[in-house]
Amino acid sequence: MFNFFDPPTPKPLIPAERIDSEYKKMRLKVFIGAFLGYAGYYLVRKNLALASPGMIQSIENGGLGYTKAELGIAMSALSIAYAFSKFIMGSISDRSDARKFLVVGLILSSIIMMSVGIFPFATSSIPVIFMFMFLIGWLSGMGWPPCGRIMVHWFSQNERSMKMSIWNTSHTVGSGMLGNLAAVGTMLLGGLFIVDIGGGIMVEQTWRSVFVFPAIVALAIAVFCWWALRDTPLSCGLPPIDKYRNDLTAKVDANGGEKIPFSKLFVDYIFKNRVLWIIAIANAFVYLVRYGIGDWSATYLQETGILNSEQSKMAFALHNYAGVPGTILGGIISAKFFKGRCAPANVIYMILVLVSILFYWQATPVAEFISQSFSFDFVATRVAVVYSSLIAVGFFIYGPVALIGVQAVNLVPKNAAGTAAGFVGLFGYLIGDALLSKIVVGAVASNESLGWNATFWLMIAASIIAAVFSAATWKREKEACIVQG
Repeated sequence: MFNFFDPPTPKPLIPAERIDSEYKKMRLKVFIGAFLGYAGYYLVRKNLALASPGMIQSIENGGLGYTKAELGIAMSALSIAYAFSKFIMGSISDRSDARKFLVVGLILSSIIMMSVGIFPFATSSIPVIFMFMFLIGWLSGMGWPPCGRIMVHWFSQNERSMKMSIWNTSHTVGSGMLGNLAAVGTMLLGGLFIVDIGGGIMVEQTWRSVFVFPAIVALAIAVFCWWALRDTPLSCGLPPIDKYRNDLTAKVDANGGEKIPFSKLFVDYIFKNRVLWIIAIANAFVYLVRYGIGDWSATYLQETGILNSEQSKMAFALHNYAGVPGTILGGIISAKFFKGRCAPANVIYMILVLVSILFYWQATPVAEFISQSFSFDFVATRVAVVYSSLIAVGFFIYGPVALIGVQAVNLVPKNAAGTAAGFVGLFGYLIGDALLSKIVVGAVASNESLGWNATFWLMIAASIIAAVFSAATWKREKEACIVQG
């Protein structure tokens, strides 16, 4: 079974006169494939977050009567599984065919997520939902590592910061598409989910389409990725990227294309790498903000009556789409102003995230001030303030999300890129996402004496801590770049 994932054997080099044109064509194909492939994983990742407002409703109103704390625990399953899976799958993907790895994971994730919406048993209790989300989370770990492998094998180090920043917008595109597809799916398929709650009473559970329709689109993307992706240039009869672009570095030369033994991989390049530990801790708090704001936005906005169901889905989509230009700008700032270093841009971005969170939290008094000062309609103004604030948070938070990943792969040999990304992701998803943004935020929001206001204080503290830890890598990252250069 595992032989299926073995990397393809290198092919003889194609004629020299064809190398340049073939390389350009293949680099475009694999980039688009990796971009859409990773975006596809996000169509089957955060579905429960968008379905939660409907599931919280009473059974008579088409919901399941779950609480925010219960659904927070269920959502944490995906993050817990993904945290370990990304780390473990990173090691496996470094020794596997990236094309097969990504496509198989996406197909299985899509089928299981679709099943959650179709079969009532899959949402019959919190433990059952937890089980399904855990399985999907584990399969989701087959997304980033093969993409990281593709990026380091098809794009050289001196262009990787910019290229990976552009590619990394794929998950914001995917998350934004999820919001849009959830709304479209509700209109197209929502009426199909009629459930008998007893006594001959039939209710619509339109929220089930949020699990189904995006998964169908993800399956179509998986088919495209099978056509577009290839593992390495060598598997296509092309020379290594470093040779093609004349970008040989000391670190690449020292390791060549050999497989690094697991003991050396984990001990020498991961656990003894102090800078990697620092950015991993920073990543945990970046992810608390990323998912603490994004995943709870629909529930918070609908529960407080600030937005309705359709508006909250649009806010979720806009929040994620805003990460596209924000991530690209972060890559430009890192590449053009800081010579490829990521720490300075991360510090700047996290400070701006903090300001944006304050406006999101205080949307009502800000809207009151604006509407009274300029005679605007208060309700429309508040909607505009919420949209603008969430867009700003999305614009700035995804820069550090991308650049911390770039830091991780730049600090190790390219054959250890998936493992390094998995290690940093372990902190982000296990501590920042699963523990803090799901379990803690869900519990705090459900507590009558704390509520949503306390969750915003958590986001503010997380933004400050992330900025401080990112600043701690400023000098060390510069020294590491000099050593590698």
